[in-house]
Amino acid sequence: MSSWSPSSDLLHQGLALQLGGMTPAWRHLLRAWYLQTSSSRIPKMCPSLSRAFRTSVTKLDLHTKHRMPPCDFTPEKYQSLAYERVLEIHSQHLAPMSTAYFPKPLLLHQGHMEWLFDYEGNRYLDFFSGIVTVSVGHCHPKVNAVAQKQLGRLWHTSSLFFHSPIHEFAEKLSALLPEPLKVIFLVNSGSEANDLAMLMARAHSNSTDIISFRGGYHGCSPYTLGLTNVGPYKMELPSGTGCQSTMCPDVFRGPWGGSHCRDSPVQTIRKCSCAPDCCQAKDQYIEQFKDTLNTSVAKSIAGFFAEPIQGVNGVVQYPKGFLQEAFELVRERGGVCIADEVQTGFGRLGSHFWGFQTHGILPDIVTMAKGIGNGFPMAAVVTTPEIAKSLATRLFHFNTFGGNPMACAIGSAVLEVIKEEKLQENSHEVGTYMLQKFAELRDEFEIVGDVRGKGLMIGIEMVKDKVSCQPLPREEVNEIHDDCKRMGLLIGRGGIFAQTFRIAPSMCITKPDVHFAVEVFRSALIQHVERRAK
Repeated sequence: MSSWSPSSDLLHQGLALQLGGMTPAWRHLLRAWYLQTSSSRIPKMCPSLSRAFRTSVTKLDLHTKHRMPPCDFTPEKYQSLAYERVLEIHSQHLAPMSTAYFPKPLLLHQGHMEWLFDYEGNRYLDFFSGIVTVSVGHCHPKVNAVAQKQLGRLWHTSSLFFHSPIHEFAEKLSALLPEPLKVIFLVNSGSEANDLAMLMARAHSNSTDIISFRGGYHGCSPYTLGLTNVGPYKMELPSGTGCQSTMCPDVFRGPWGGSHCRDSPVQTIRKCSCAPDCCQAKDQYIEQFKDTLNTSVAKSIAGFFAEPIQGVNGVVQYPKGFLQEAFELVRERGGVCIADEVQTGFGRLGSHFWGFQTHGILPDIVTMAKGIGNGFPMAAVVTTPEIAKSLATRLFHFNTFGGNPMACAIGSAVLEVIKEEKLQENSHEVGTYMLQKFAELRDEFEIVGDVRGKGLMIGIEMVKDKVSCQPLPREEVNEIHDDCKRMGLLIGRGGIFAQTFRIAPSMCITKPDVHFAVEVFRSALIQHVERRAK
């Protein structure tokens, strides 16, 4: 039976009005107070007085054991295409690749902060944020207001003409990067940013070979496919020439590594003989990197691409100190070092604003996208004046849409919200707390092989058992994934065998959100164990 009532609806709407004019700190405090003091009749979904919405609440209650945190937002009623018509159009006119999550794909209608609502009014806690993209929350009020204001002023011009939003954004972004990383190229996507970074590296070095990790993902454009080393993104046809892969120093699934190796509040359960300040696994993986340099590339190379933490491969972390030595070896060969911050940047890792800072390194080029615009198509390449000049002397680089007024106004608003609402600090506090809670599930369930990550970028790797560490079969991972969705939690997938759940919510989430997510995930694991037993 639904827990909705008119009195709870009015209380909920009153809370929404109060929250609207409050500072972020008070907003989160009031939400926490409301969760603790409300009666057991708190609705599991944002209520509406319509019969359709009350029906959807009832449907969700039937398969939900855990009470969602309250939501200060009521979505509009869905009045667009019927679900069956959406499926029909998709099959007839959209790309034929099977990319949709879940046997019954979600038809989303509206978003608010960490919440998403489908066409039936069902509410979901979004713990994947549009593939690690929605950094400050869906339709954040301040970002919305800035976008609407700019929309009425100037949508588009080009870099042939000056406009203040691009200069304001460039000044704000450059202030967040260390010297000499001060020259910014604005583009539209992470793939495009990495395309341009490859071109810069080759133009500056006068060399061709570029190295990237196995398991690394740097885009799906014809150029970046050479950098990306995840099986489904490889083709039989030639693409991405001049790119070489090297062993990923994965301390869980790789040949070396253990309980002292990675920069994470949670270490792998695999033991190692490393001292806390001296990682032997790092030395062994560096020898493999040297072997790539000595056998697979020319004496002079163009560069080396690395994500500070691998995203698509399932939040894979490297041994501490590895990237420092790898960067030195690359520079000895004349190459430049590129940090791909498309998923790790903008405070998501908590302890630092940029992922490369967690490794104590200074790249020559930094690429960024996703969280830069909170979902608006936007990306950037930041480099040194010297490398920028090398490109300028060899190519007239031009981008029609990169850095347009809308993108830059939104980008500035995102940076302001991250600072004003202390979202980097929230990523550190709430992310560390969540990592530790998920690690408790690793200790409880045999099929949870590893929990890892930093801040609000977390991977949960599923295995058949902790002895073999063989990946849990895809169909079993699919069932757990779908169970989480049915209970109101959306999470991502990753890993070479799609065996790792990726947790990367918007940076505005709270500890009550974490409690709900962990309990839902635990219930999904229990259901899976029960299915296995049958």
